[in-house]
Amino acid sequence: MNEQTDSWFSPASPPPHWDPAQADPNRYADPSLQQVQYQPPADFQHYYQAAPDQTHARPLATAPVPTAPPAAVPGTESDRYEGQFGKPYKEASAFETAPYEIPETPETGWSAAPSRRRRWIGRILLIGVLAMQALLSFGLSSGASPEEAINLVVGRQEYAHLADGTAVTTDLVDRVPGSASLYPVLAGAVDKLGGLSAVRLLSLLFALAATALLYSLTRRMFNERVAACAAAAYAVLQSTIVVGYYASPDALALMLVALAAWIVVYTDRANGFVVLVAAPVAALAAAVDHTAVLVLPTVLLLAVHTAWPYKGPAKGLLRGIVLGVGIAAPLLVTGAFGAIKDSTLTRGQGDEGAWDILTTSAQWSGLFLLLACGGAVAWVRRERMNEAVDMDSVPGSPLRRAALGLTLCATAALIPLLQAQLHTSEGMFRHIAFGLLLAAPLTGLGITRMIGAHFRHPQLGILAWVLMLALGISQSGQRFESWPDSNNLAEVLRPHVNARGTYLSEVEGVPEYYLGSRTSPGQWVSLADGRVGDVTKGRYGAIVLDTVTSGAQSAREKAVTQAVRIGGHYRLIAQLPYRDNGKHRVYRVYVKQ
Repeated sequence: MNEQTDSWFSPASPPPHWDPAQADPNRYADPSLQQVQYQPPADFQHYYQAAPDQTHARPLATAPVPTAPPAAVPGTESDRYEGQFGKPYKEASAFETAPYEIPETPETGWSAAPSRRRRWIGRILLIGVLAMQALLSFGLSSGASPEEAINLVVGRQEYAHLADGTAVTTDLVDRVPGSASLYPVLAGAVDKLGGLSAVRLLSLLFALAATALLYSLTRRMFNERVAACAAAAYAVLQSTIVVGYYASPDALALMLVALAAWIVVYTDRANGFVVLVAAPVAALAAAVDHTAVLVLPTVLLLAVHTAWPYKGPAKGLLRGIVLGVGIAAPLLVTGAFGAIKDSTLTRGQGDEGAWDILTTSAQWSGLFLLLACGGAVAWVRRERMNEAVDMDSVPGSPLRRAALGLTLCATAALIPLLQAQLHTSEGMFRHIAFGLLLAAPLTGLGITRMIGAHFRHPQLGILAWVLMLALGISQSGQRFESWPDSNNLAEVLRPHVNARGTYLSEVEGVPEYYLGSRTSPGQWVSLADGRVGDVTKGRYGAIVLDTVTSGAQSAREKAVTQAVRIGGHYRLIAQLPYRDNGKHRVYRVYVKQ
């Protein structure tokens, strides 16, 4: 090997050796370096990363050019090194390179920001929830309840009056829980096409739409995960399952309340007067079902809360006031406010115990409300779980979150408390759905916080949901079995009625609906309007009483029963027992001899 032309940079070269001719023992030199001209590689830093144990660049693949040894340079060691070898590469302007920059690394391996993938996953979960809710509601089966029958009888009459001007002869108009010219007309038109099953399917569509709107507004307030938990929890409640297959205005009113809340949440950053779009929807919900007016103040507070972070407290309060005026104006102009007051706040007192009503309500919605309260407390303590550190959130006030959480939870408990104050549980199984709808976002938040960040404890959330599902299935089945099969009552009465007689019935709505082909609603007289003297004289063709098998009868029932015995014009042909809210009741049918 030619040691004069080879270098130690070559793999075949020996390692560098000390030069005894140099005076400085701390420096070594290779004589071949004085005979070869070098040019450093372009990526010097990369070279050192690839070969950190080397201190000089590789030579070019050109022939060596002999050069004369440099003259001795006086001065320091570094000066002599620069005179002999030149300036270091890092200071040579001809070989300067850009400094290496470490790329930014995300703090998490995923992002919670809105994305197309997250939206589609949420939609798939929502479709599954809606399918499950539809199956649970569609699995219920029973004849028309008295409330359903009243709505349908009034609906038939109102629809006929609207279509061809036929006079409304039924006295059941005041028994409809809302305006007789709204839902009953729609129900009457659908009943004419497909009967009771078609009307119940219409209610199912309204209930599914309410759940979908709940998911959307919860997603806007929190995220997809909370929204999916809220929708899944609300869909398996007894009230949701029953209302979804019940011919009453409740399902339509629920959808309208959910739509009003959805508009309020999605216009939080728009001009304050844009919220007026939700005003006619909320007013219509209160007109369709008067119970819906009890949850409208919560919708107003929701309007204030959602706008507060973006527009400040003054504009947030103004937004709520504008919405309140927009809701109250049409109700006052149309006169619906007086009817709402009479049917919700000042209606007659019942004879049920307040504790029994609250206990029943706790069985229906206690676990759901407990999770909502837990979600509210967790939300006040920490607005986010810190599982999504890359999400920019609007700074929130714990006091403002506490106010909204307390209002939503109180709304869920408002209707049971009102029913307890009135000492009646009539219709409570349907009415509590309004408060639970607005508390559902906090229930979803409570389930999410139980599960923890990154699904740390999914078994806790699954356990809570399975318990609610089991309760919802059993309670909804018991509810549809709480009234007797109306078909049996109709079959018992059918041979004994015609288009000429007059009939007394304590079971309002059921005979008029099922025997509409043989009688008209005007032929049926309610027990409250009937005359005891006419019973004694035998002027009614048939009498239907709804009595309690164990317990005191009302004064009116006692008087009619005594008149039947005294007059001797009637005979008992059927007794149809059933259970309602734990009480044993029976239909007694008397016909004229």
